[in-house]
Amino acid sequence: MPRLLIIKTSSLGDVVHNLPIIQDILTHRPGTVIDWVVEESFADIPALHPAIDRVIPVAIRRWRKHLFNRGTWHEIGAMRSQIKQGDYDLVLDTQGLVKSAVLCRLAHGARHGQDRHSAREPLAACFYTQVHPIARGRHAVVRNRELAAKALGYAIPETAPDYGIQVPAATPSLASGRPYIVGLHATSRDSKLWPVDRWIHLGRHLASKEHALLLPWGNAAEQLRAQQIAEAVPHAAVLPKLSLSELASTLAGSRAAIGVDTGLVHLAVALNIPTIALYTDTDPALTGIYPGAGGIAVNLGSVANSPSTEDVIRTTAEILGL
Repeated sequence: MPRLLIIKTSSLGDVVHNLPIIQDILTHRPGTVIDWVVEESFADIPALHPAIDRVIPVAIRRWRKHLFNRGTWHEIGAMRSQIKQGDYDLVLDTQGLVKSAVLCRLAHGARHGQDRHSAREPLAACFYTQVHPIARGRHAVVRNRELAAKALGYAIPETAPDYGIQVPAATPSLASGRPYIVGLHATSRDSKLWPVDRWIHLGRHLASKEHALLLPWGNAAEQLRAQQIAEAVPHAAVLPKLSLSELASTLAGSRAAIGVDTGLVHLAVALNIPTIALYTDTDPALTGIYPGAGGIAVNLGSVANSPSTEDVIRTTAEILGL
């Protein structure tokens, strides 16, 4: 059986955008055994795909902060051993960064990646045995699927993407038996946040329709924002701190997800949950939410064009009847 190693380490949205190549590969090269190298904080995502044989976690972000720690070098050595023990027919780096290309170079097998005109960091192309031109200016999902097709020698797919992950749906008790919508209010940059007063306005509208707004969080500042919203909205609740796989189950049980520019909105789309993404400081054209077949995904807003609450309420009415 052919063996393939995928290098896509981060970030969360990028990892989710890479999922459709798994089904593409198995459709055109049945029986391929696939391993995936990914940052430890996102390892739950490829693990949710039943076709992934081994998930090999790395911790580049953490290792950089502790380079002189003996434990760091022990972990790096263990990671190298894991990658080298696989005898791969092909190693595919879809990240296009020097750090991912170095990981690619550790593996045994023909190394494929983007050429220097296509990769995010042109120097990465020097680490591959074969490079491929991938046009810029298209969505990340499309570019990943094109690279995989060129590397493995099949026609570039024109079908809707199949993200392929499935999780058991959880119905959080905090929703008190009501249907619920997950409000993904947290993101990596303050400029990408949607104002708290708009979340409150939206949450009160959902409450008037007997829907609960559930609010996850990942750090103290996000927890505080979630509490501020929940205190002003009937039926709203702050979730306990969840792992990515636990949050995926929560999303799977929801009626929809509404969120700012964060990897979690892409996870919701991958789970085929109706999703509304709110952009305030970035352009969704290249990395906006991208649905699979039959999925519902709406990008609202853009750079310096924050969606109004009325925009979001109107969209929820259109896709959910609320």
